[in-house]
Parts: sequence; C-alpha cells; structure tokens
Amino acid sequence: MTPVEMEITPRFVEFIPKDLEEGVLYISGEYATTAHPCACGCGEKVVLPLHPTDWRLKFDGKAITIRPSVGNWGFPCRSHYLITDNRIEWAVDWTDDQIAAGRRRDTRRKSSWHAKALPSPAEHTKRAVPQGNWLLRLFQRMKNWSRK
Repeated sequence: MTPVEMEITPRFVEFIPKDLEEGVLYISGEYATTAHPCACGCGEKVVLPLHPTDWRLKFDGKAITIRPSVGNWGFPCRSHYLITDNRIEWAVDWTDDQIAAGRRRDTRRKSSWHAKALPSPAEHTKRAVPQGNWLLRLFQRMKNWSRK
C-alpha cells in the first residue's frame, strides 16, 4: 500500500503538548524542537531536535520545510518521509545496512561539528558576555508572524 501525501499544519508553541493532534507539527522555538504524531498514523510521537547536526527548519511565513528526512527506524512502522512546504512526502524505505550507515554518518557529523564548536580557552574568556539566544529570537519572530 502506498501512503497518501498529506498536509501538516505548523503550530508554534512554547511547550510541546502531551497529546499531539494528528496533522499538526508543533514547533517550540524556546526549546529548539518539533514534535508530531508519526505521519503513517501509528500514533508514535516523533520528536525532531532543531540543531545544525540534527534537523533544520525553514519557515517562509506560510510553510514549513524540515531537512533531512524523518526516518522512524526505531518504530515498528519504520516510516520514512520528508516535510516540505507543509506536506508529507513519502520517501523510499531503507535497508538495515542503509540505516546503520546513516547512523554512523550522523555520529561522525555530530562529532566533527562539536569539535569545531568548542572554543579555545582564549576564545572562551572573550565570550564571557553572552550574545543572547539567536534561535529563540528567530522563533519568537516566526511565532508572532504566524499570528498575523
């Protein structure tokens, strides 16, 4: 059976609710995370942390796109899809070998990013004054924009 393409509605929130509404993508800028019920309908809660080494979110004022794809390899459904312009686009299934290779690639990317992100002791003292949470400010602007 081929899954049907469907819409997902972005909803900007401070906290992700305990009970997730079908067809809604909850976005918490304060906590840099999203959550939605699995698009296959199995009822599992899918949480996507927003970070350069995890998922990236693009909002154009109307629609949300998230990259990379959502691979629910730990769920019995093993669903795999993209969220593009508020639509679920089904992707091909991955083999166990592809999943393992993807996980190794993710681990290497995260290790590399975190190694680059660590400041030297001299840089650390220069950054004694916090610059503010740019991601929080961005999501606050997006939340305000979506209420207009």
